[in-house]
Amino acid sequence: MPYQTIIVEKMDGSAIITLNRPREMNAVSLGMRRELMDAFTVLEKDRSVNTMILTGGGFVFSAGTDIREMAELDDDEVADYLTSIKQCLTALYTFKKPVIAAVGGIAMGEGLNLITVCDIVIASESAIFSHPEIKLFGVNPLFHVLRDIVGTNKAKEMTMLAEPVGAMEAFRIGLANKVATLENFMGEAIAMAKELSNRSPEVLQALKRICNLTSSMDKLSSLDLEYDACEYFLSKKERKDYMEKFRGEVKKRKGT
Repeated sequence: MPYQTIIVEKMDGSAIITLNRPREMNAVSLGMRRELMDAFTVLEKDRSVNTMILTGGGFVFSAGTDIREMAELDDDEVADYLTSIKQCLTALYTFKKPVIAAVGGIAMGEGLNLITVCDIVIASESAIFSHPEIKLFGVNPLFHVLRDIVGTNKAKEMTMLAEPVGAMEAFRIGLANKVATLENFMGEAIAMAKELSNRSPEVLQALKRICNLTSSMDKLSSLDLEYDACEYFLSKKERKDYMEKFRGEVKKRKGT
């Protein structure tokens, strides 16, 4: 795919998108957002892709919005520019397949926003997460998506004080699912993506939708939604195939 600001690769049922503006520390520009949204659209339709990894490489995930580009905006261009940010985050959040963020280094501002709308986060020991907007630029960072992950009080601390959070603290507060060495964090993300790719793509997509929807639903409505999904999948032929496979694995373990 002839992209200028990202690299897209496919392997073993997964796609890896690498942010690729190293001189700008992977700052997210309007062009990068457009390319990301195009890649999301293509990969969502690609039946050979069951999971996606979003990364910036080992040194930096993303230093945030391209401030040089933003500083050159005319006043009447600001609204459209902010809309492009919202559209990109929405496209990633609503991507039907599981998305793993592999964070090797700094993830600031819009870079952190990208991570918070992914499904699973694998961080290297060198990863640093930060919302510096209020301190550096005098604008508010996104609060809601961060709050849903780390809780209200911690999200207030991160957005109001703008202090960075290291990898182990991110793991402790639930911002990162797993921490690995700098040498191994991509391998961990790829291994997890491969494991997810062995699951039923249809069920994974339904489960992701359930995870996103039930957070804003009452318990009874959530139960109805989840059992409707269970009924649908249990009525399919594949149910017996999965159960026979599981029984075979149990018998094999008992025999060893």
